[in-house]
Amino acid sequence: MSHLPDLVCLSHLRWKFVFQRPQHLMSRFARERRVFFVEEPAWGPGPTRMEVSRSPEGVWLAVPHIEVEGATQVTPDPPPGTRMDPDVLAAIQRELLEELFEDQGVNDFVLWYYTPMALAFSRRLRPRAVVYDCMDELSAFTGAPPVLVQREAELMRHVDVMFTGGHHLYEAKRERHSNVHPFPSSVDVPHFAQARLGPDAPHDQAHLPRPRIGFCGVIDERMDLALVEGVARARPDWQLVMVGPVVKISPDSLPRLPNIHYLGGKSYQELPAYLASWDVAMTPFARTPATRFLSPTKTPEYLAAGRPVVSTSIRDVVRPYGELGLVRIADTPEEFVQAVEESLSQSHEAWLPRVDAFLSRLSWDHTWRGMKDHIDRAVEARSRRIPVSTPEPRMDA
Repeated sequence: MSHLPDLVCLSHLRWKFVFQRPQHLMSRFARERRVFFVEEPAWGPGPTRMEVSRSPEGVWLAVPHIEVEGATQVTPDPPPGTRMDPDVLAAIQRELLEELFEDQGVNDFVLWYYTPMALAFSRRLRPRAVVYDCMDELSAFTGAPPVLVQREAELMRHVDVMFTGGHHLYEAKRERHSNVHPFPSSVDVPHFAQARLGPDAPHDQAHLPRPRIGFCGVIDERMDLALVEGVARARPDWQLVMVGPVVKISPDSLPRLPNIHYLGGKSYQELPAYLASWDVAMTPFARTPATRFLSPTKTPEYLAAGRPVVSTSIRDVVRPYGELGLVRIADTPEEFVQAVEESLSQSHEAWLPRVDAFLSRLSWDHTWRGMKDHIDRAVEARSRRIPVSTPEPRMDA
C-alpha cells in the first residue's frame, strides 16, 4: 500500500449486519490504506476491552466490549436493568480507542463519522481531516437521542468535508456547511447482474408459486406494513417475499397472511439468487419523517438485477428513477396493485437498455473515487493551514 493516512470510521451500524454503503466504501478504501471501522459497544461477559478482527475485505473491525456483571452472552444493547452514566461510557470508549491507536500505531489518520454521537469519545483526536458521511436524517428515527441534533451541529463545525446519502438530504444540509456534496446510493452492477443469468432459486423460495413480488433490505419502522398487507389481501395469488432482518419493530407487528413470506436476513453474496426469480421487486417504504431523506440502495440493485420495480413516492426514487420511467411509483394498495400488474405485463426489450444506460454512470467505484478526491483536497487544504512543526489541533480545541 502507498503511504496514505489511515482511515478511522466511527459508525452506528454493525459491519456484519447488512452490507450497504459503509461496507462498500470502507472496503474500497482498504485496498489502498489501513481502515479501522469502530462500532458502537457490545455488552456481555468481561473484561471490558476492544475486540479487534479483520474482515474478508481487509477492514479492521474494532468493537468495544463493555463488561456486564453476571452476563452470559454478548448483546448489541445493554441488557435490561443495566444502566451506565453516558459520561462514564464515553470515557471508557475514549480509553479503548486510544489504546487501539497505540496498539496499532495509528498516528496519521483521517477521521470519518457516520454518527455525530461518536463525538462524545473522539473530541480529543488529532486527525489530518474530518469527514461526515450523512447517510440519513438520524434525528428523525424512532428512539433517536434528543442530543443528536446538537451533536450534529457541533460536528459540522469541525468537519472538513461532508457527504450526503441523497440529493434531497443535500438540499437540507447544504446551507449548513461550506463543503458538502451529494453522493446518492450506488450499486455494484456486476454483482447484481448475476441475477439475469438465472441461477437456481434458493431452497426457501423455490417452492413458492409465481408471480413473486420481492423486497430485500432491513424491515423496520420505515416499512409501510399496511401497504404490504393491503397488496397481499388484494391479490392472494401473488407471493410477497420479504428478505431481510426485522429491526427496531416487534415481529408481532408484521402482517401475517399465507402469501407473505418472511425469509430473514441473507448475505450480500446470496441476494442475486433471490432476486433472479422475482417477477417484480418493490420498495414499500412509508412516507414519514424517517424516510423523508431516504435514498434506497435497493432501487439500483433491483434494476441491475433486471427486475421491474414498484416503489412508493420516496423523493430520491421519484427523482430520477420515476421521472425517467425506470421505476413505477405507487402509494396506495390499489395503485400498487395496478403498478405491479403493469410491470408483470411489460416488455423488457425497450426498458432494460434504458436501465443499463442509466446504471452505466452509477457505481460504488465511481462514488468512492469522487469521495476520495474530496478527502485528498481536504487533507491538503488543512496541511497548508497548519505548519508542519505545529501539532495539529484537537477537535475539542
